[in-house]
Amino acid sequence: MKQVVVVGGGAAGMVAAIYAARGGARVTLVEKNEKLGKKLFITGKGRCNVTNNHEMEKHLLSVVSNPKFLYSAYNQFDKDSIQSVLEQMGCHLKVERGERVFPISDHASDVISALQRALKQETVEVRLNSEVKDILYRENQVDGVLLSNGKSLKADAVIVATGGKSYPSTGSTGDGYDFAQQAGHTLVEPKPALVPLVTVEEWVPKLMGLSLRNVTLTLSVGKKEYYSELGEMLFTHFGITGPLVLSASSYWQKYRSKGEAVVIIDLKPALSVAQLDARLLREFEENHNKQFKNSLAGLFPAKLIPVMVELSGIDPEKKCNSVSREERLRFGDRIKNLKLTIADTRPFEEAIITQGGVACKEIQPATMESKLVKGLYFAGEVMDLDALTGGYNLQIAWSTGYLAGTNAAKEEKDE
Repeated sequence: MKQVVVVGGGAAGMVAAIYAARGGARVTLVEKNEKLGKKLFITGKGRCNVTNNHEMEKHLLSVVSNPKFLYSAYNQFDKDSIQSVLEQMGCHLKVERGERVFPISDHASDVISALQRALKQETVEVRLNSEVKDILYRENQVDGVLLSNGKSLKADAVIVATGGKSYPSTGSTGDGYDFAQQAGHTLVEPKPALVPLVTVEEWVPKLMGLSLRNVTLTLSVGKKEYYSELGEMLFTHFGITGPLVLSASSYWQKYRSKGEAVVIIDLKPALSVAQLDARLLREFEENHNKQFKNSLAGLFPAKLIPVMVELSGIDPEKKCNSVSREERLRFGDRIKNLKLTIADTRPFEEAIITQGGVACKEIQPATMESKLVKGLYFAGEVMDLDALTGGYNLQIAWSTGYLAGTNAAKEEKDE
């Protein structure tokens, strides 16, 4: 019987352990925290966005780094597979806006409990408060792991599912990167992704706390547009955040070396340039004797008005009936193209996921086994794989965890 050690008790690690045990291996799951699924517990604001019910093509389009690497994993263990496992283990699910899948209870703890029941059912030995210091090798083959207490565990296969560097308080401190590099693997520089953005413009902090809905946010780096979507965003004391911004941040991290990055916000995406101009004309005619600064209540939230007046270049005291056509068109352009310059992202502590990690080109996409060392497998965020929000990152964890576990358990003759 093969001995498999899984390092890391997060989403990928738990699924890897379950399927290694189902494959006939004797499995030990080693987790340095006092409980399993610590990061899973806080995903989706504690509700746990398990996966996304869109077809797999949409899943792959939502993967920012190395989508093609995931073809095999998604073909063998997809959105329906994980939902089936959780339902069988008593965690009932529902589908919400954007095809996002959540537990009916809205509690991430129910997802973790279901996976723990499966681990128990498959008699996986779970060791909590145990830290792996090193992976042991013999003749370029995995031989076991060394724990921080000095004891070692023998293993025919080791699955590294230690996560990235985001939310370090949950134990994601980059241990797996060290294990991979010691085995000779290349590391793609880990960077915070799905993370708020820091902007340059001095007027942004004046809007702190203002949330905008139904705006279009477009990210360009250098001369190329990389992301454009309709949705919600929020201004902060340092810049911008919210669903649109988090997704844009992942593309900025990926392509930031290509030049200056700007975000363009269309405050009125439902109106064409001509329609917006007609609307402005109507507003100005209705308020013809009012000062420009007092005529915009029908167009923007109160907090945004002083900033838009400032950015318009129109004298705030000017009567609406004196605003020229040229000024009006320029103001319309500012409404459709509110520009922000990106300086940086916030740190790993505020990132939802990590971009970068173990280079995918050195891992077998059909098995998740290292191409460099026999018996060494990877699963989840430790690899250079990341996706947008909406359940896509957890699907990467489930699918790669399944492949790593299933293949780590296989006897030589089966391979």
